[in-house]
Amino acid sequence: MTSTVNPPASRQSGARRIFNVTSGNFLEMYDFMVFGYYATAIAKTFFPGDDPFASLMLTLMTFGAGFLMRPLGAIILGSYIDRHGRRKGLLLTLGLMALGTLSIALTPGYSTLGMAAPIMILLGRLLQGFSAGVELGGVSVYLSEIAPKGKKGFYVSWQSASQQIAVIFAALLGLLLNHVLDKGEVTDWGWRIPFFVGCMIVPFLFWIRRMLEETEAFSQRKHHPSMRQIVHSVARNWALVLAGMLMVVTTTVMFYMITAYTPTFGKTVLMISDKQSFLVTLCVGVSNLFWLPVMGSLSDRVGRRPLLLLFTVLMIATAWPVLHWLVGSPSLAHLLAAELWLSFLYGSYNGAMVVYLAEVMPAEVRATGFSLAYSLATALFGGFTPAVCSYLIHVTGDKAMPGVWLSFAAVCGLIGTLIIKRLVKQYQVKRLLEPAIEV
Repeated sequence: MTSTVNPPASRQSGARRIFNVTSGNFLEMYDFMVFGYYATAIAKTFFPGDDPFASLMLTLMTFGAGFLMRPLGAIILGSYIDRHGRRKGLLLTLGLMALGTLSIALTPGYSTLGMAAPIMILLGRLLQGFSAGVELGGVSVYLSEIAPKGKKGFYVSWQSASQQIAVIFAALLGLLLNHVLDKGEVTDWGWRIPFFVGCMIVPFLFWIRRMLEETEAFSQRKHHPSMRQIVHSVARNWALVLAGMLMVVTTTVMFYMITAYTPTFGKTVLMISDKQSFLVTLCVGVSNLFWLPVMGSLSDRVGRRPLLLLFTVLMIATAWPVLHWLVGSPSLAHLLAAELWLSFLYGSYNGAMVVYLAEVMPAEVRATGFSLAYSLATALFGGFTPAVCSYLIHVTGDKAMPGVWLSFAAVCGLIGTLIIKRLVKQYQVKRLLEPAIEV
């Protein structure tokens, strides 16, 4: 008997399956973006103090703290997905993310709860981070396993593309709030509205994700390893995971720089208005949404590595000069031009990187290995990008220092790309990887 909740593959088109799985990915990124966009307002609500810089840094560190839970979520929830299935795991991550969002939306400010308020915000961020630790990996693995031959790059690119829809939506909502409310109202209470909006769309996302079907690649496997076996296999593949982490450093630092940090950078460094910063972020989201599937599809034709090598070199060569030019002559037009260039580099690199990382992970631990590499990079580097950039500017006085951070991240990606092919061949010889991996 055919289940109405879990229809067979023949009943669902590729486009519908992509939409069903990436819908929850939208919420994961939307919540993270909203926290970054309203960092200054959250700082005043939960981390008040005489030093605005210290309050902002506490908020940005709380933003980054959520990423520290990602490796734990990658191991625990990734093991669950590798053992019990892609569909069940993705429903679980969506529920956990929704709980974290609701806790942030409802927590009263410091003036009401005192120290309990920032603690509750931190706990909400940690729960979001725990869930997100496997969300990206679970979605990427799902898309790679349902993709037709020769279209893996295009399919998997929609994991990242769905995040850009969240960026666009959050930026549009930010523009609307700043148009309807004055600056004081947004700071006092208006910043909570986007979090409530995120909570309101959760039932719809659950309904969509419940229609997911299990992938044939997972269903046809006769053996599903235990969590202990999965952790042991990942430990044996530690070098591959670390090489993958280096590759992800580039994309996660770049992403949070051009999206989550842009409103803060525009307002506190370039001294442009909130509306202008949100407008630039909106344009960046649209640009990312265009380039990711385009370059993912191109990687299906020309290969992953040529694109990875080309665009890491371009990032190294241009990140700091572009930021130096921007801060030397700050304006809305120059910020938009700089961000669109960085968006092109990000979309071109990430369009090839995500599918490549999914391909090189052993099949039996694919969700766990991918998620661990991704979450380690995000926890150690990407998630703290807003805080690191603010700190570097503060201690050096050089407003272009975020460009140095971007170049460092690109060097990590270049090193990871150069060494991972050799590691894959070594593991293939040892029969730890599928023989059909394309490198």
